[in-house]
Amino acid sequence: MRQLIRPAPGEKYWGGVIKSMGLVFGDIGTSPIYTLTVIIALNRPTPDNVLGIISLIIWTLIILVSVQYGWLAMSLGYKGQGGGIMLRETLVRVMKTGRSVSVAGALTYLGVSLLLGDGVITPAISILSAVEGILLIPGLEHVGQNYLILAACIIAIALFSIQYRGTDKVAWTFGPVMVFWFAVLALSGLYSLLSMPEICRAVNPAYAVDFLLRNGFTGFIVLSEVILCATGAEAMFADMGHLGRWPILRAWMFVFFALLLNYLGQGSFAIQHPEAKNMLFSMVQHQAPPLYIPFLVLTIAATIIASQAMISGVFSIVYQGITTRIMPMFRVNYTSSELQSQIYISAVNWFLLISVIFVIMIFRESTNLAAAYGLAVMGSMTTTTMMMVIIFSHVQKWKLPLAAAICVIDFLYLFSTLTKLPHGAYWSLIIAAIPLATMLIYMKGQKVLFGSLRPLDIETFLVGYEQVYAKGRNIAGTALFFTRSWRIVPPYVIHCILRSNIIYERNIFISITRTDEPFGCQVKWRKGVGTGLEGFEILAGYREVFDVEEILSSNGIEEKVIFYGIEDIVTANPVWHIFSFIKRNTPNFVQFYKLPPAKLQGIVTRLEI
Repeated sequence: MRQLIRPAPGEKYWGGVIKSMGLVFGDIGTSPIYTLTVIIALNRPTPDNVLGIISLIIWTLIILVSVQYGWLAMSLGYKGQGGGIMLRETLVRVMKTGRSVSVAGALTYLGVSLLLGDGVITPAISILSAVEGILLIPGLEHVGQNYLILAACIIAIALFSIQYRGTDKVAWTFGPVMVFWFAVLALSGLYSLLSMPEICRAVNPAYAVDFLLRNGFTGFIVLSEVILCATGAEAMFADMGHLGRWPILRAWMFVFFALLLNYLGQGSFAIQHPEAKNMLFSMVQHQAPPLYIPFLVLTIAATIIASQAMISGVFSIVYQGITTRIMPMFRVNYTSSELQSQIYISAVNWFLLISVIFVIMIFRESTNLAAAYGLAVMGSMTTTTMMMVIIFSHVQKWKLPLAAAICVIDFLYLFSTLTKLPHGAYWSLIIAAIPLATMLIYMKGQKVLFGSLRPLDIETFLVGYEQVYAKGRNIAGTALFFTRSWRIVPPYVIHCILRSNIIYERNIFISITRTDEPFGCQVKWRKGVGTGLEGFEILAGYREVFDVEEILSSNGIEEKVIFYGIEDIVTANPVWHIFSFIKRNTPNFVQFYKLPPAKLQGIVTRLEI
């Protein structure tokens, strides 16, 4: 059985910090590549404008990252785990009424879907903006955009094509590379701001407020671009279960000051060089021309790492959705025998790749992508804050006023990003609608399907079972029957045993239950349920990866045959046609848990919904 390798209690302070920089802060750490460049393109870089814009960026990082996620959200980790799905588990525990729980579920599904939509645009804008840095290399200023798009697509294809191999062999390099990246950001920013120390006045929020008041609706629109500096903040909460709360928070202290220095330096450079088109690349080229190409290589490496972290995060979210039964059972491969977080989901991987290439081809330039980027990010942040407000209204009520204030700020940013809809932001909603529709149809379909199957309770089943078993025509060996619970007997078992008289000397009902603990695996064995009938329940954490055959073998169970049910759905309803398509094209229960094909016997139940 695979076990997660956790840091020893005495692990060094720096170990968790460096890992966090590589696995959590790649997205937010590469935002300086494009954030200020996009904003300056919409506003003349006058000293007053730049001071206001930099102040907005700084306080966005403080309020939406440090306070919303670093303090509030991460204090609500459920059994050490974070993320939207875990917030739902917390909401379910603290709320009593069914309607409130339904609202919590709706917010979760919406937030997760928007986060998955963000998982498409993030690699696209990161890779494309890094590749565009080639234009500042002497002699390559006139490289055609088609060649840059081709380079970005090749990098994306290469990145997604190696996912099946796993990243545990190279993951150890992510942290050190990102540490070097943040060090370069900090040093380049510090060097630039020393030429204009007065830019440090931007830490005063009065400049942000003054900018918004002076620019009115234009200032409101600028918020939709300022939010780009905080993309990836949700990874702090989502990855809390992998690395722990404190290593992430300690790493954020270093990341925040590196970003602070770099944005201040970019602001100083923008005032002194208003003609510059790409602030970060132009600033570095101006400071040290011989080092520009190595910096560009480092930038591409950082964007690849940021994209890899996002891809791994999407895999983790989908796996969490599978084990909590809000998503279909996609085929999951475990790419590491040591790290549970190292998984590969083929269907999700290729969907992401096709979507990323599609987005790159549609928008063509990073500035166009930036004009459409942020809506899904802000939508995910807002749903998280709304759930926090509901939770804090029941527990830790002293945090409620702050959470409510941040919720208002989130809505302000969200409304500003709605202005991006005409510029292509609707694509992020279209992409997010695919997982959202999949989840809603799958969950509703499973509920309707279970009701249509009309299972028997164990007491009623045992009446007929004992009669069949007493005939003495039992087949030698052990047969396994997979059920949701040994107390509830599905129709395929009834058809197999009671109607077809296929009964073995030893019959075991196997059920798998996911607990509200993240890890751990135990079994409950109920012998003597009936003559020759036993119940065997596997209780596993919602993030636990385990081998069913290994568990059975370790408990002395050597089966001769494994029976399982297959539903043949007949329907005239177009929605249930989609549900039927999902069921046919995703692995069933036994395929998901990789049971031995030679022992499997599927029994078809035809039903109409």
